[in-house]
Amino acid sequence: MSDVAPAGPLAGIRVLELGSVVAGPFAARILADYGADVIKVEAPGRPDPLRDWGQESYRGHRLWWTVHARNKRCVTLDLRSARGRELLLGMAAEADVVIENFRPGTLEAWGLGWDRLSEVNPGLVLARVSGYGQSGPYATRPGYASVAEAVGGLRAVNGFPDGPPPRMALSLGDSLGGMVAVQGVLAALLHRGRTGVGQVVDVALTEACLAMTESMVPEYDRLGRVRRPGGTRLDGIAPSNLFQTRDGYWLIVAANQDTVFRRLCDAIGRPELTTDPRFVDHVARGEHQDEIEGVVADWVAQRTAQEASEVLTAAGVVVGPVNTVAEIVDDPHLRARNALVVHHDERVDDDVLGPGVVPVFSATPGSVRWAGPPHPGTHNREVYAELLGLGDDEVDELENEGVL
Repeated sequence: MSDVAPAGPLAGIRVLELGSVVAGPFAARILADYGADVIKVEAPGRPDPLRDWGQESYRGHRLWWTVHARNKRCVTLDLRSARGRELLLGMAAEADVVIENFRPGTLEAWGLGWDRLSEVNPGLVLARVSGYGQSGPYATRPGYASVAEAVGGLRAVNGFPDGPPPRMALSLGDSLGGMVAVQGVLAALLHRGRTGVGQVVDVALTEACLAMTESMVPEYDRLGRVRRPGGTRLDGIAPSNLFQTRDGYWLIVAANQDTVFRRLCDAIGRPELTTDPRFVDHVARGEHQDEIEGVVADWVAQRTAQEASEVLTAAGVVVGPVNTVAEIVDDPHLRARNALVVHHDERVDDDVLGPGVVPVFSATPGSVRWAGPPHPGTHNREVYAELLGLGDDEVDELENEGVL
């Protein structure tokens, strides 16, 4: 497993992951995909709950762990103990990045705040992922992705008008927070490369969600407009919606740009619509959204998904199916681009399909080198010998003391 040589643009970068559950591990997983040596720290006897998360189990194990812990080395360490904190500082001295997603103030309470970490390693990058960030009146509140999505504005524009704002069946706020953390870490490493100086990357899940809200804030600030849920469409952008085919599938047809709209009209045999004053340009179509999308809906409803897709694709119109995971795993394009890759999961003694590495690097491709390590502390001897020079007897003693 860990004898597989890292590859990718971050080969040679060492990351300590102190977090648990989703946002911190998600960020560290992406860095590991890019070739970083990610060492995941779990408390002895209190493993990351992510090991047991997922909708269903396979051969007695849940499968989130398969993906989110891939390419990582796992060690145990009790940060509540003085000896454990001493060992962590020794490891931080040998690291490039530390990622943590504890509630703000936790590291400080352990004597492991930025002042101490930067003292042992002035070039360290500390990524701190929390619900509300490290400062502000909400900083000490516990925060989950579901609440971050609500507070950050995403839930308010999701769903249908006059209905309750639903969630996606994913931990979207955590994933967004993890991706923002990766962006911050990479920028901080670039800065360190120029100056030799590390810094703190402070990521709030709420702000990661807020960053996705496009023009909502300036529209409210200057126009007093409060954007509301639009159901399957975005108000004023037409035609661009979800349309059902004759055989019961759903297609997204997006032809709101003027040039694409002309192609759509030719493809459906309605070229006269391009000169109709109601549809003559983007603004006019937005004002007559129901009418133009009704035309498209009628055309799509008379055809199968394959027929409609083939006609519109040939015409250069943007169209795509609403895929479930069952369609995704059979998609030849995703397969060809290695967007789906096999992980060999030792826990279930089987190959498990999962998402690939994104983006695709031409010169330094990332990779999935192994699935999530099967047990807490899988790499204790290897990592503590490599970073701190501890022998087997010392590791045994620390394990007996409950430090590891």
